[in-house]
Amino acid sequence: MLISCQSLSKSFGSQQLFSEISLGFESGERLGLIGPNGSGKSTLLKILAGLESADSGKITIKKGAKIVYLAQADDLDSTQSVEMALMEAIVDDPDETSRHNRVSMMLSQTELNNPCQDIASLSGGWRKKLAIAAALIKMPDLLLLDEPTNHLDIQGILWLEKILTNPPFAFVLISHDRTFLDNRTRRIIELNRCYPEGYLRVNGNYSRFLSLREDFLANQLQRQTVLSNKLRRETEWLNRGPKARTTKARFRIDKAYQLKNELQEVCQRNAADKKVTIDFEATGRKTKKLLSVKKLAKTLGDRQLFSDLSFELSPGSRLGLMGPNGSGKTTLMHILAGKIEADSGAISRAEGLRIVLFDQKREQLDQDDTLRQALSSSGDTVTYRGRQIHIVSWAKRFLFQPEQLDQPVSRLSGGEQARILIARLMLQPADVLLLDEPGNDFDIPSLSVLEESLLDFPGAFVLASHDRFFLDRVTTKILGFNGKGQSMFYADYHQWLRQQKGKDSVKKKTKTKEKNSRTRNKAKITYKDRLELAGIEETILAAEQEVKKCEKHIEDPAVIRDQEELAKWCSMLQPAQEKVE
Repeated sequence: MLISCQSLSKSFGSQQLFSEISLGFESGERLGLIGPNGSGKSTLLKILAGLESADSGKITIKKGAKIVYLAQADDLDSTQSVEMALMEAIVDDPDETSRHNRVSMMLSQTELNNPCQDIASLSGGWRKKLAIAAALIKMPDLLLLDEPTNHLDIQGILWLEKILTNPPFAFVLISHDRTFLDNRTRRIIELNRCYPEGYLRVNGNYSRFLSLREDFLANQLQRQTVLSNKLRRETEWLNRGPKARTTKARFRIDKAYQLKNELQEVCQRNAADKKVTIDFEATGRKTKKLLSVKKLAKTLGDRQLFSDLSFELSPGSRLGLMGPNGSGKTTLMHILAGKIEADSGAISRAEGLRIVLFDQKREQLDQDDTLRQALSSSGDTVTYRGRQIHIVSWAKRFLFQPEQLDQPVSRLSGGEQARILIARLMLQPADVLLLDEPGNDFDIPSLSVLEESLLDFPGAFVLASHDRFFLDRVTTKILGFNGKGQSMFYADYHQWLRQQKGKDSVKKKTKTKEKNSRTRNKAKITYKDRLELAGIEETILAAEQEVKKCEKHIEDPAVIRDQEELAKWCSMLQPAQEKVE
């Protein structure tokens, strides 16, 4: 057993996150930790990592076990280079050559091809890859991952799945990516107050968990009905009067009160399984063709995002967008919304067409506004489907408590801010919804409700997401971008994935052929080659001295402070390393 936890409890102020939780994590653990926002998932991981303390309970860690925690937000130093960050992450190996070898292997594994690149210049996806690499290079026994797929594009998620296929370490991961959980976990634990112990533990992947969870909650609802009927009968007996009661045993009176307490507990647990209420308002337009795109093209700087792109949106159209970060998905959304112009091509919109955009950057939210102002700018009511709803009732639909209404938006979590945007979206009648990563920061129950509401929406929507489960469930066609200016339509996510695997297979075969070709060429050693081999040791030593010279200058504090001098030695280091190899 790597870690054993007995009776852990944790509260923040008056909010109880979890109580009396007892869990164990063994070698070979492949565990998915899920639960609604605010259930304490991240806090539990921090407690396991020793970054926070529990209010009560005991944690026993196997002697010598190395536990590494990867937070949602990285703590990378933006002033460092990629290589410096990885070198700094290795604290258990004093041998410099060994550390350099580990860094080289990790750079290759993560496809971070420029070790001298400044972290400040990395995109969100590449920063996430580097943060994962910095955790892996520590060679943990147990890796704790908090939403590791955040900021990763679909290729990055597939890359991480490959890393976690048969790793030499145990892992516990928090994720709302249900396909990721399905593919890589062998056990699921959900923290939720709807369970008697505060959590439900199921051996198996997410699909098996869902099935057993539904059975458990159905049985608990049935238990509520049975207890309610029993209590009703006992209450009727108690109400017959003193004379009737004196003829009965005292234990039956006690039993009635026990039933009442048990029913109250079961009712509270069933009520705890609350979900966001999401229901988009459509305009009811009957137009057959809402929007038509013909030969659209867009270039960003010197990079072609897409060209010759054509499609139509009609009521019931459900188009999913897939592709690497920066491939043009968000740009296309903004062109469709009329916020930016395409370089060429035409967009034809139905007269009076109402388009609503959900922006993943959350730029529409003023962080200084209170929750009340963010939900309703016109006072204490909102108008939804022609009727007035009080702001307290409206907030409760999105799982906000009345006491939160005067909190500033900046104090709310990412998931809570996403719920505000969905609430505002619902107040705008739309013919076309443009949804750019709407599931970011949503918990799994909220994602499920969002999916149901989109399936019921009678208009058209365009959905950009890296969540394969989400795309697979709600879209009927996929527009895939390859990041090199090309785009193609697919029947579904699975067809897109098969093509990607086909491309990877071709690349692998090509590399194998090149390797075999080099091996055959090596076999034909000429007289000139033999002369070179005779002096190869001296050549290697000289090349290694050049690498050490570059590294010495790069580590010199005076050079580090001089950006031009540092850039010069960094640029010399890579060719020197390549020469050694």
